[in-house]
Amino acid sequence: MLRRKAHRGQGGDGHRDVADPLDAAQERRVRAVLALGGVPQADLPDGVQQVRLRLLERAAGGREAPRDVSAWAAVVASNLAMDWHRAKRRQERLGERLAALHQPAHASGEDTSLLSLAVAQGLDELPDAQRQVLVLRFYADLPVRSIAEELGVPEGTVKSRLHTAVRALRARLHEDEVV
Repeated sequence: MLRRKAHRGQGGDGHRDVADPLDAAQERRVRAVLALGGVPQADLPDGVQQVRLRLLERAAGGREAPRDVSAWAAVVASNLAMDWHRAKRRQERLGERLAALHQPAHASGEDTSLLSLAVAQGLDELPDAQRQVLVLRFYADLPVRSIAEELGVPEGTVKSRLHTAVRALRARLHEDEVV
């Protein structure tokens, strides 16, 4: 019988299993990007596995490893979140409209939860490209240069998308009288 080591963690000799292309910090960053991109908690492990798979496929295909695996993984996670979000939109457009009509009143009165909810809703309303750069910049904490390199767009495009996204999100929060 063949025994496999856990895909994460450390082997008996104290060394990390080399089969796992993501370290713990990179996995946390991938999970955060997926979650902020709208992927539900239950689907996060699948998203992390997809990022691992793409990294392994890249290596198996003989392609050069990314210069910054952490940034590359965050961008791949962001793309996966965008794909998930698009599919969700197609499948649940009617459900979202009904849910918006029946949103409960904010009984807790906590400013932070109200702000979090408003930011999440504002992110959902942004165009995919703007949401992607906003999440990569402010939640994955990637510099503009890394975002531009990983997305294959000029730095100016990233800056422009960031500016537009922040302005739209700020307007949404003011409109909802959250800030």
